[in-house]
Amino acid sequence: MNPNTERGRINYVIETRLKNTEAYMDSFKRTFDTEIREVLKLKKRIDPKTIQEVISLILNCRGRVVITGMGKSGIIGRKISSTLASTGTPSFFLHPAEGLHGDLGRITRNDIVFAISNSGETQEVLRILPSVRRIGAKLISITGNARSTLARLSNVSIDTGAIEEACPLGLAPTSTTTATLILGDALAVALLDVRDFKPEDFAVFHPGGSLGQKLLLTVKGVIRTISRTHPVAHQNAKVKEVLFRMTDSGIGAVSIVDEENRLIGILTDGDIRKALSNGNISWDQTISEIYTTDPYYVTTDQLAAEALHLMEEKDINVLPVVSSGESEPIAIIRIQDLTRIGL
Repeated sequence: MNPNTERGRINYVIETRLKNTEAYMDSFKRTFDTEIREVLKLKKRIDPKTIQEVISLILNCRGRVVITGMGKSGIIGRKISSTLASTGTPSFFLHPAEGLHGDLGRITRNDIVFAISNSGETQEVLRILPSVRRIGAKLISITGNARSTLARLSNVSIDTGAIEEACPLGLAPTSTTTATLILGDALAVALLDVRDFKPEDFAVFHPGGSLGQKLLLTVKGVIRTISRTHPVAHQNAKVKEVLFRMTDSGIGAVSIVDEENRLIGILTDGDIRKALSNGNISWDQTISEIYTTDPYYVTTDQLAAEALHLMEEKDINVLPVVSSGESEPIAIIRIQDLTRIGL
């Protein structure tokens, strides 16, 4: 290495600084501190009324939310658009330069254009605004300058204010992009909450992934994976007889039916053990006094995710299953059956 050449000098500086691990590790950690601090400052700074206006505009939008932005803002905008689309808010990203060359035709008067520009003066973004206004779409913006052209032309503008970049030169977008990304996530989650967006709704937009497949799985599909007998007992069956059926099935529970084979209860091995230990019942007595009446149950066409939620909410480990529109039990599913498939 020749220190007299430009490349040699640069390599020498790099090698020298690499040896000073304390210096660059301080810089590494300082980035975390700076970005976290700026995000927390933004959380306090944002006007709740502005967010309410933005949420209201989007909820009442009959079209789509069109995110646009240049450079790093555009990259963040793509992610925000993707998050909105996957959580129930129809959205797509429009590159402003492409918009200037014909893609503005994708925008309709029923849409909302959501522009991101820290300066609020990004020329590519500003140049599409006359067409956006002529089309009749509403305009929302995120900008760090409330007096900027973009902010003034917007129906609603979210002012992020001055944000200190983690970059020591103050040039590379770091804290600003992180703050904008979190702001976009916060809006998406708020919209998700207002819409009462459920796991099964999420699965509809993710049918190709393993998560979507799991969330779209019905109880009927779970039953197909179970290779065991379904224990059923009449309400007047004896304790000894029912216990044998439980043991043979390996479930530890039995569906209780009446004379017409309609589900009227459930009995677990825990119920039997408790009754025997308390001296309340003997082996030759009937189960009529110890089974649980009016049990929770699911139908075959319900989502497996719903069955799991019911079990967790009611703190139970087994659920009888009946066919849709019927009352005769056809299976018992355990919470292990659902967790085993990854729910």
